[in-house]
Amino acid sequence: MVGLPFLLLYLGEIRGQLPDIPTQREDDPQEELYQLLLKLRQEEIFDTLLVYGKECAFHSLSRRLEVPMVMVSSGSTEFDWGYSTLTLILSCGPEEEKEANYRNRVKLQKNRRLIYLPEDIQPDSVCNNYSLKEQYNVAMVREDFKKTRVIYACRFLSHPNLVEKHLMTSDPIFIENFQNMHQKPIKAIADLVAPRSMVCVIAKSGEKQLKGYVGNLITNFAQKVNATLQYETLNNKVSFLDIIRRVSEDELDIGISLEALNVNKDLDTASYPFLLTNYCLMLPVSAKLPINRVYAIIVHHLVLVIILVLFIVLSILLIYSQKRSWKNLNVANILLNDVAIRGLLGQAFPFPANAGKHLRIIFCILCFASIMMTTMYNAYLQSYFTNPPTEHEIRTFKDIGKYHQKIALPKFEMTSLITTNNSQFAEINKRELLIIDGWKDYLNLRDSLNLSYGYLVTEDRWSVYAEQQKLFKKPIFYFAKDLCFSRQLFMSIPLRRHLPYRHLFEEHMMRQQEFGMVSYWKSHSFFDMVRLGITPIKDLSPPKVFEASLLLQDISWILKLYFAAMMISIFCFLFEILYAGQRRVINDVR
Repeated sequence: MVGLPFLLLYLGEIRGQLPDIPTQREDDPQEELYQLLLKLRQEEIFDTLLVYGKECAFHSLSRRLEVPMVMVSSGSTEFDWGYSTLTLILSCGPEEEKEANYRNRVKLQKNRRLIYLPEDIQPDSVCNNYSLKEQYNVAMVREDFKKTRVIYACRFLSHPNLVEKHLMTSDPIFIENFQNMHQKPIKAIADLVAPRSMVCVIAKSGEKQLKGYVGNLITNFAQKVNATLQYETLNNKVSFLDIIRRVSEDELDIGISLEALNVNKDLDTASYPFLLTNYCLMLPVSAKLPINRVYAIIVHHLVLVIILVLFIVLSILLIYSQKRSWKNLNVANILLNDVAIRGLLGQAFPFPANAGKHLRIIFCILCFASIMMTTMYNAYLQSYFTNPPTEHEIRTFKDIGKYHQKIALPKFEMTSLITTNNSQFAEINKRELLIIDGWKDYLNLRDSLNLSYGYLVTEDRWSVYAEQQKLFKKPIFYFAKDLCFSRQLFMSIPLRRHLPYRHLFEEHMMRQQEFGMVSYWKSHSFFDMVRLGITPIKDLSPPKVFEASLLLQDISWILKLYFAAMMISIFCFLFEILYAGQRRVINDVR
């Protein structure tokens, strides 16, 4: 008896947590429709009802379902549909849905539809009409549904295309029609831009097979949904923009290509973003610095100032330490101190016999400085002789005009950069641009790795060039990450607007990315291109001229400095002779 109140409270709490189980009411004429909607909700949850048409049996069921209902009596919505995609569409007749809002037709294309049919309309004709609008999740009930409890469901890709389901059966009413397309064709076109799409001919059968990370993606999708991939290829006279045009005009289902998504681009004719990449310049590696200029760059201005200050300080200390007096301290003795100059250059110099402790310490500092300085510059000199640095490096877009670096780009790309008002492109001097009309001609020029020009390239395409240059004696191009026209550029696959299996394709695309298949295909792109004969295995870098020894022009700067120093020495010598002669004359006069 003590535990009875607690037991009752516990049972009451459990009862409050259980959902209300609807009870069937035999006297209700709409009870079967209500049970049907409950069955549909169990198959796939919906949180909104969209009812087309005037008053019919569907309107009075909203209160019992306790689900928000949007009633469109005119058959078309004037607003842009912003509700959840978990929406069940109910039509009071086969002609009641007259949706004129294009955006809503796209959003509600794959939603489930339940049609209330009059007795004089055949269900198969309704299926045909909805298939023309590419709306495939369709089921129907007749006015005598209370008696028959029969549901007519459309099956568009199988035979027969209309099946009858009983209300009490456990089979689902709606199915995913495109899980098995029964060898129906998928119309596509490939741009044949390596490495994203390439054609491989099987030797035994002569059958053409698509390769590349985009080609493999779409080929695997066609195999997954049991479809036939019917594709054609672009010729040299047609740009890949023709793929986007034909997809937007509903001539093709899928474009085996990639297009960039800008701010103003919607996703009506493009898939969910497939790649995230950078769009930058690929520039030729600058020429090596001539040997005769190596001697100038190994001496940094700041280091030279430090050496000069150290020389003056050591000269002053030597002058003072020798006689412990400032009498001999003058400009000539400081700047022309023989011991300090020879000591810093690592040469022998006279050492006093009775040098004091202070003078010995100064000599030690002088010797240590000479060892450090000569060792450092010898190391610099030998390193630069072995591998001279580049003559110049382009760091900004303005440097392109400064160093007269030519940039090749296709005409449509220049038009796109101007249209989008790209600020980086505006900094380039237009005289340094080579505009190529043919899209394929530009790709051929870029693939030839012509060192006369720089090129526009995406980061994923550059990875293939980087792999190719590993076969060269030295790399000839580099990816300028600081010179990008667009960072974090989203690339998508062109898709037809009303593609009914768009959701299946995008799910397949993201799964391939998640499992690492796209990364695997991209990493093997270069080897696929070599195997298909698209990229040759040979060193395209210019041959290095072998020079057995230094030439006279390599030490031209040293000879010039030596000549200038000799002229200064001669001038100083003559000045000393004249100065000594004048003093002798003055002394004789006195």
